[in-house]
Amino acid sequence: MPAADARPLAPLGEDAALLAEAAVAAGQVALGYFRRDPKVWQKAGDSPVSEADIAADRLLHARLLNARPDFAWLSEETADTAARLDARRLFVVDPIDGTRAFIAGDPVWAVSVAIVEDGQPVAAALYQPATDDLLVAARGRGAWRGLERLVPSARTALGGARFAGPRKALERFAGAGHALDFLPFVPSLALRIAYVADGRVDVAMASARAHDWDLAAAHLIVHEAGGRLTTVDGLALRYNEPEPRHPSLIAAAPGLASEAMRLVAAPASAAAAPASAPRQSRGS
Repeated sequence: MPAADARPLAPLGEDAALLAEAAVAAGQVALGYFRRDPKVWQKAGDSPVSEADIAADRLLHARLLNARPDFAWLSEETADTAARLDARRLFVVDPIDGTRAFIAGDPVWAVSVAIVEDGQPVAAALYQPATDDLLVAARGRGAWRGLERLVPSARTALGGARFAGPRKALERFAGAGHALDFLPFVPSLALRIAYVADGRVDVAMASARAHDWDLAAAHLIVHEAGGRLTTVDGLALRYNEPEPRHPSLIAAAPGLASEAMRLVAAPASAAAAPASAPRQSRGS
């Protein structure tokens, strides 16, 4: 695995570089616990957290706020406070997005970090440590993997489109009349959405109640690549609200966004032609 300081990055500015370095460092901390039976306990809402989540969160908190002490903070693994609501800029962090996958030894988890300014993400890094894959974006400067600019799919019709989402959604759409290619479940929501940015996924869906920390980094990466992430009604997302949760969402390549929203809005019985069966065995 290459050293973090040897990794080539596109010139995206100091904020994006800071996030990229911190995400890789936190990912290396988490990797030290991966597939090594970390301590695990349950949070409120029966959501698991591991000692790796806490260790990565502490590293991110120290490193990022030391570099930007005037920024506020919102993280899945840090107690939330109302102080962030008065801040123009804040870090939005998920130290391990996909904790259940991490605990199970599944490599599809990621460190997600973003800077939100006036309710919108302006810099982002998303790092998948198990594959050493780092995606970075900055507002107005594109989304990148190293020195490769990310480009979403050029598809303009749903037939054959690669669709990733919760199992219930895929079961519903399997009978919707489009020959969609239902992909195996992607347990990290941030990765599921970000895969739209480089064309691995054409359309991705998220169930209601996803949090800011699940979405902010992936949102900017998709947007800067040229894709879209909106509510299923086509409305824009806003971050750093008193309740940092969102309704059902859809991310799509630019030529599929409108058709994908129509598909989601259609009644389950709207079409009868068969579609390819989902290839996943679990998911939410």
